[in-house]
Amino acid sequence: MDLFQDLTGTFSVLDIALTLTLSFVLSALIGWVYKKTHRNISYSQSYVQTLVIIGMVVAVIMLVVGSNIARAFALVGALSVIRFRNAIKETRDVGFIFLVMAIGMAVGTRFYILAAAATVVILLVTYLMQRFDWFKLDIQRQVVKVQVPPDSHYQQDVADVLVSRTHEFELVSVETARGGALTELFYSVRLKPGVTTAELIDALGEVNTGQKVTVLTGYDQTDM
Repeated sequence: MDLFQDLTGTFSVLDIALTLTLSFVLSALIGWVYKKTHRNISYSQSYVQTLVIIGMVVAVIMLVVGSNIARAFALVGALSVIRFRNAIKETRDVGFIFLVMAIGMAVGTRFYILAAAATVVILLVTYLMQRFDWFKLDIQRQVVKVQVPPDSHYQQDVADVLVSRTHEFELVSVETARGGALTELFYSVRLKPGVTTAELIDALGEVNTGQKVTVLTGYDQTDM
């Protein structure tokens, strides 16, 4: 045991085992709740596994750093060379990354009860928000993409259709397509009761010379 103590420095083998085990259990619990509360199509198994790895790695880093300022600056310099190139698809994913980092820091600095209590409370709040749809916006909106010839009166014709079939609409962006032969209009709209997306597509198809019309429907923010 004295040999292991010499090899590990300021922390014991029990500290190492407890840190790795607790950080794994809590990070895996966070990953499990993330999986159960995930709704959209962007779920990634690799992301959840990365959450577990981050939690354990941060715990080890904090165990190594301890209260040694020189080690802390050395690790900051070493980690500054890392570049993450995968874009985060949902804002809640960032929250889970910060959560596993915070739990890893708490475990690595041996605040075991704080780490366990914070994990349970935060995950409970996360589950309740998903289960009871906290802060849900009940108004359903659609994103409408219409291709029209570049003549200005076509945009007015599209606007007339939207006036008759939506409560409100907003022109989000205008882009060129097919080398300038067409113009793509992006609208955010809220349909009137009784108006279906199929009816809206048919009406828009009558005024845009048969060009492509796309309607994206959903409660969540749509990436155009």
